[in-house]
Amino acid sequence: MGKEIKIWYDREGDYLEVLFERKTGYFRETENDAVMEKVDEEGNVIGFSILKVSALKEREPISVSLR
Repeated sequence: MGKEIKIWYDREGDYLEVLFERKTGYFRETENDAVMEKVDEEGNVIGFSILKVSALKEREPISVSLR
Protein backbone atom coordinates (compact mmCIF):
# COMPACT_ATOMS: atom_id res chain seq x y z
CA MET A 1 0.00 0.00 0.00
CA GLY A 2 1.22 3.54 -0.78
CA LYS A 3 2.09 6.31 1.59
CA GLU A 4 -0.64 8.75 2.64
CA ILE A 5 -0.02 12.39 1.73
CA LYS A 6 -2.01 15.19 3.38
CA ILE A 7 -2.94 18.18 1.20
CA TRP A 8 -4.56 21.26 2.68
CA TYR A 9 -5.62 24.43 0.86
CA ASP A 10 -6.80 27.59 2.60
CA ARG A 11 -8.77 29.54 -0.02
CA GLU A 12 -9.03 32.68 2.10
CA GLY A 13 -5.28 32.75 2.81
CA ASP A 14 -4.43 31.43 -0.69
CA TYR A 15 -2.10 28.90 0.95
CA LEU A 16 -1.36 25.27 0.00
CA GLU A 17 0.34 22.80 2.32
CA VAL A 18 1.43 19.25 1.41
CA LEU A 19 2.68 16.89 4.13
CA PHE A 20 4.41 13.60 3.37
CA GLU A 21 4.61 12.67 7.07
CA ARG A 22 2.75 13.85 10.17
CA LYS A 23 5.53 14.59 12.62
CA THR A 24 7.05 17.52 14.45
CA GLY A 25 9.02 19.85 12.24
CA TYR A 26 9.48 23.40 11.07
CA PHE A 27 9.33 25.38 7.83
CA ARG A 28 12.43 26.86 6.24
CA GLU A 29 12.97 29.00 3.16
CA THR A 30 13.78 27.72 -0.32
CA GLU A 31 15.21 29.54 -3.32
CA ASN A 32 11.64 30.56 -4.27
CA ASP A 33 9.97 33.16 -2.01
CA ALA A 34 6.56 31.49 -2.41
CA VAL A 35 7.73 27.99 -1.39
CA MET A 36 8.76 26.79 2.08
CA GLU A 37 9.91 23.28 2.88
CA LYS A 38 8.95 21.52 6.10
CA VAL A 39 11.70 19.45 7.70
CA ASP A 40 11.86 17.24 10.78
CA GLU A 41 14.40 17.56 13.59
CA GLU A 42 16.99 15.62 11.54
CA GLY A 43 16.52 17.88 8.50
CA ASN A 44 14.55 15.37 6.39
CA VAL A 45 11.91 16.95 4.13
CA ILE A 46 8.44 16.02 5.36
CA GLY A 47 6.39 18.51 3.31
CA PHE A 48 6.17 21.90 1.68
CA SER A 49 3.92 24.94 1.43
CA ILE A 50 3.15 27.48 -1.29
CA LEU A 51 1.94 31.02 -0.63
CA LYS A 52 -0.27 32.93 -3.07
CA VAL A 53 -1.15 29.79 -5.04
CA SER A 54 -3.66 31.58 -7.27
CA ALA A 55 -0.89 33.90 -8.58
CA LEU A 56 0.85 30.87 -10.12
CA LYS A 57 -1.66 30.67 -12.97
CA GLU A 58 -0.20 33.87 -14.39
CA ARG A 59 3.45 32.74 -14.15
CA GLU A 60 5.76 30.12 -15.53
CA PRO A 61 5.56 26.81 -13.64
CA ILE A 62 7.72 26.88 -10.54
CA SER A 63 10.52 24.40 -9.97
CA VAL A 64 12.13 24.07 -6.54
CA SER A 65 14.58 21.50 -5.22
CA LEU A 66 13.70 20.42 -1.69
CA ARG A 67 16.78 19.52 0.29
